[in-house]
Amino acid sequence: MKKIFAFAAVLLSVLTASLSGRAEVVDRIVAYVNNEIITLVELNTAFKPYIKRIEDNVPVGNRERMIAETKRTLLNRMIDTLLIEQEAKKSGIIVTDEDVLSSIRTMLAKKKTTLEAFQKSLASEGTTFDTYKKDVKESMVRSRLLRREVRSKIYVSDEEIGEYYRLHQEDYEGSEAVKLKQILLPFPKNMDGNAKAKLQAEATDILKRLKAGESFDALAAQLARGAAASSSGDLGYVEKGTMLPEVEKVAFSLSRNTISDVIESPVGFHIIQVVDRRGEGNKSIEIIRQEIKAKLEDEKIDKKLDSWLSDLRARSHIVIKL
Repeated sequence: MKKIFAFAAVLLSVLTASLSGRAEVVDRIVAYVNNEIITLVELNTAFKPYIKRIEDNVPVGNRERMIAETKRTLLNRMIDTLLIEQEAKKSGIIVTDEDVLSSIRTMLAKKKTTLEAFQKSLASEGTTFDTYKKDVKESMVRSRLLRREVRSKIYVSDEEIGEYYRLHQEDYEGSEAVKLKQILLPFPKNMDGNAKAKLQAEATDILKRLKAGESFDALAAQLARGAAASSSGDLGYVEKGTMLPEVEKVAFSLSRNTISDVIESPVGFHIIQVVDRRGEGNKSIEIIRQEIKAKLEDEKIDKKLDSWLSDLRARSHIVIKL
């Protein structure tokens, strides 16, 4: 996205193409956003990761329509991103390259993976590390601006917290439970040492793929065996005292959205992910109150964001020429 004076460069490229005997337009403006523009080259570059997904998942007869719809949706997202960047500059919000790299290092540490493995995972999804860094930077700018413009205006009353607790009391009281996803590789009958070692190696390989960023749901659908395999490994909520001891010990020690190491039980090798927790009776009322407050704040922020963006668009000069 460029300043409006970049229009001259776009025009020059079109004229150059014409003078060299080519009829096609090399580049053109697809959107004006206040004093900046978005070009067709920028839109097509951002659209590249979506092409393979459409080719892999959309029937040939519907692809042209899906490509057009997806491009328009992406262009509107690029407009929103540019508007947010413009507002961030006005507000003096700056995200440096070091801020971005620090955020990525923290993410890699939480996932217990390396930068090299993560880059390979991005490549398998049809994107690049530079594109990912750009997305992270946009997300950080957006987050800091929203904290200033939106979150500061959000208020959750004690009455709202109390009402939410009354309607969802079962989530905070009663038996402690975790919502689990599982990839189980069960032991075969009459298993010898070689078969067990081979199965453990398979489980270890699956764990490496998960830590490299592959989808738990996708791998569970492809590789899991046992009762949960047909539901992509989703076990739902499982109460304390109803699981295999080896699995339960790990499950209730993990935080939300965390993936375990390979767990060996009498029935096989397990890899689990804790999706949610409820009924943690040992929590103090203050901790429960803070959790509910944060949840209600997030819901209000989502609603406020839509309103704030609509107002920002209404106050801006936007022309779409796709």
